[in-house]
Amino acid sequence: MDTDTNTDTDTTSAATTDATADTTTDAHYDVVVAGAGPVGLLLAAELKLGGARVLVVERLAEVNETIKAGGINSTTAVALYRRGLLPALAEVHEEAMSRFKEFMRTQGGPGHGDGDGDGDGDAAPVPPPRFAGHFSGIMLRADLLDDSDPAFAELGPVERVGLVPQAPLERLLGRHADGLGVEVRRQVELTGFDTDEEGVTVRLTPTDGSAPQTVRAGWLVGCDGGRSLVRKLAGFEFPGTAPEITGYQALADMTGTEPLRGGWNTTDVGTYAFGPLPGRILTVEFDGPPADRESAVTAEELQASVRRVTGVDVTVHKVHSSTRFTDNCRQAETYRSGRVLLAGDAAHVHSPFGGQGLNLGAGDAMNLGWKLALVVNGRAPVELLDTYTAERHPIGAWVLDWTRAQIAVMRPEPHSRALREVVTDLTGTVDGTTYFVKRISGVWQRYDLPGDHPLTGRSAPDLELADGTHLADHLHSGHALLLDLADDPKLRARAAGYEGLVDVLTTTCPQHPELAGLLVRPDGITAWAADVDGTEDDPTEALRLWFGAPLGA
Repeated sequence: MDTDTNTDTDTTSAATTDATADTTTDAHYDVVVAGAGPVGLLLAAELKLGGARVLVVERLAEVNETIKAGGINSTTAVALYRRGLLPALAEVHEEAMSRFKEFMRTQGGPGHGDGDGDGDGDAAPVPPPRFAGHFSGIMLRADLLDDSDPAFAELGPVERVGLVPQAPLERLLGRHADGLGVEVRRQVELTGFDTDEEGVTVRLTPTDGSAPQTVRAGWLVGCDGGRSLVRKLAGFEFPGTAPEITGYQALADMTGTEPLRGGWNTTDVGTYAFGPLPGRILTVEFDGPPADRESAVTAEELQASVRRVTGVDVTVHKVHSSTRFTDNCRQAETYRSGRVLLAGDAAHVHSPFGGQGLNLGAGDAMNLGWKLALVVNGRAPVELLDTYTAERHPIGAWVLDWTRAQIAVMRPEPHSRALREVVTDLTGTVDGTTYFVKRISGVWQRYDLPGDHPLTGRSAPDLELADGTHLADHLHSGHALLLDLADDPKLRARAAGYEGLVDVLTTTCPQHPELAGLLVRPDGITAWAADVDGTEDDPTEALRLWFGAPLGA
C-alpha cells in the first residue's frame, strides 16, 4: 500500500475481514473512532467539544471489567480536572481506597504490618509508609519526595484522585461523552475501510448477525488497542522489541495466602505483587511469552504461576477477572497515514510496569482531539495534524524505554539483581525518589514550542485568580484561553476573529504579579506567555500557528 503521511489526499483500500455484500449505508460523520475504551471515549469527547460530529464504534456490549490499569498519574488527573470531572474522579478514588483499606485490614502476620512479626495477627494492622508509585516493583516512599520541586507546583487539587482503576474510569468517561451528545454504537465491529481524497468509507459488522453497515467519515482514528485492526489494515509500520516475559494479573478467590507479602516482591524466579485490592495478584516469569494469549486464564494456570513465583502453596478457587501480559514493546513510526490516525495502545504497546499506558493514551487523546476538530471545521490547515506525531511520538518513545529499563532491573539473574541494588539505593534518597516520581507522574513532560518563556510548551499552572476561581475552571468548554493579567486591550484585541475557539479572560493573579498574559491551548499546554517587564512578542503568531488565520483576515 502506497500512502503519503504528509497529505490528506491519500487513497487507500483496506481489505475487510468479513464479507460485506449486503450493506446498509449510514449518514456522514466528521470522525469515526474505533474503540470505546478510555482513550476512544476521551478523544470522542474532545472532538465533540471542538464541534465535530463523531461516531464511536465498539464490538463489546458493555465496559470491559477485566482488571487492567489501577490508577492515573498527575497529567491525566489534571486533564480531567480541566474538563470539570474532578468530583466524579474523587468518587471513584474513594471507592477504590475503601477496598484498599479493607485489604489492609484483612492482612496479618509477617510482612503485613501486624507490628510484632510473630504472625499472631491480633494487633491492628499498621499501614505502610505512604507510597508514590514504583519503579520495577521498587516502592517509592512519599515521605522521601521533595514536593517543593517546581515541577509539582500549582497542579491543582489532583493529589486525591490517583487511585482510579480503568473500568470505573471508562464508565466515567462514557457518562461524560454521553452528556456531550457523543454517539457510541456498541456491538458493532469495524471490519474494513477505504480511504480516498474526500474521506473514509468504514465497513461495520454488527455482532448480532444483522446486516453489515457502511458509514462515511472525513477521518478514522484507531483507538482499538494493541492488536489494532485499524493499524494493520492501514499499513502502519510497528517496529520494536520482542517479548521475553509472561505476566498474569487477576482478581481471584484464594486460600493459603497468609505467607504472601503485600506490595511488590522479587524472588529467585520472578516478581509478584499482592494487593492493594482484595484478591488481586500479579506474577511475572522470565521464561518467554505465553504460547496462548486468547483463551481465558484458568484457576489452574494462575495457581501454577503463583506457586512457581512465590514458592507458596496458594490455592486459587475462582478467577473473577484476569489477563495475560508481556513486555512486547512497539511503536508506530507515525501516528497519521493520510486520513487514518492512531491513539493509545493502537499507536504504542509496552509492559504495564509503572502504570504509563493509560496515561500515555489519555495524553494522545487530549493532544489530537482539538486539532482534528479544527481541521474538520476548516479553521486550521491539515498540516496542524503533523504536530500530533511531532509532540506525542517522543513521549511514547520515552515510555517504551522506561518500561524496558524496568524489565532489565527486574530480571532474576545476577547482573540485573546487582543493578537492582543500585537502583534501590537511589530510590532511598530524596533526590532519587523525586526524580522517579517526576517521571512517573508526567510532570516533566513538555513540548518543544516556539517561544522563550519558561512556561511555553509546559502544562499551564493552575493559577488562582483574583475572583477565587482557578485556571482549570475556565477550560471546561474545551476552548483555548487567552488570559489577560495586565488589563491590556491590545492583548485582548489579538483574539479578534477567534470567537468560539479562544475565550478571553481579563483578571489578575496575586500570586504571580510578574505574569502579563498566557495563551493556553485546549489541551492545557501553554502556547505563549509574557511577563509584565518582558520583551516577548504578542500572541499573534501563536494564535495563527494553532488556530489558523482569524475569521475576516
